Amino acid sequence: MLSAITMKPEVVRHVYERLLASHGHQDWWPADTPFEVMIGAVLTQNTAWINVERAIQRLRGRCALDAAALLALSEEDLADCIRPAGYFNVKARRLRAFCIAFDSGGGFERWSALPTPELRRTLLAINGVGPETADDILLYAFERPVFVVDAYTRRIFERLGLLAGAEPYETVRAAFEQALGPDTELFNHYHALIVRHGKDVCRARRPDCAACCLRERCPVAA
Repeated sequence: MLSAITMKPEVVRHVYERLLASHGHQDWWPADTPFEVMIGAVLTQNTAWINVERAIQRLRGRCALDAAALLALSEEDLADCIRPAGYFNVKARRLRAFCIAFDSGGGFERWSALPTPELRRTLLAINGVGPETADDILLYAFERPVFVVDAYTRRIFERLGLLAGAEPYETVRAAFEQALGPDTELFNHYHALIVRHGKDVCRARRPDCAACCLRERCPVAA
C-alpha cells in the first residue's frame, strides 16, 4: 500500500496563482484532434515537444492521423516518419501497439464511455504506456480530472519543499488531486504552467531564480 502525503490546498493553489500571474494561460495540449493528443503523448516520451511537432508534421505528410492509417504503414515506414522524436524504432512499436488497442477497443467513442479508472487501466495495459502518458491522454484527450505528474512537477515542488523526492507517482498524483479537488480545466492549466515554468525558469541546471515568481517561498532559491 502506498503511503499518503498531504499538500495544503491553499499552498498548492497559491503556487498555481503565482504561475498564472507570471506566465498567463497556456495553449496546451496543442493538437487538432483527441487522437493527435494520444499520438503526441506517446511520442513526447524522453524528448522535447518541438521534436514531437516535427514528427507529427512528417506523419501528416505521409498519411491521415488515425489508427487505421498508421497501422497501414509498415513499422519501418512509421519509424522513419517519427524519426525527429528520437528512439524512433521503439516509439514506432509503441505507436502500433497503441493503435491496435485503440482500434480493437472501439476507438474514441467506446473509450469515452468507460469510467475513468477503467479507461486508465486500459491505457496502462498497452505496451509502452506508463502512468504519465496515460494521464496525459486522460486529461487532454478525454478531459478527465486526472493530475499529470512529470519531471517538471517533481523538480519544482521538491525545490519548494512540498515533495521529498522519492514519492511514487501515484502518491504524488493523489496528493494533488486531493488538494485541488476534481477540476479538469484547473488540472489542464496547472500542468501547462508547470511545464512552462520548468522549461524556462526552474531548469534542472542553472535555474533562473532571479526571475522566479515562486522565489519568496522557495528555500533553495539562489
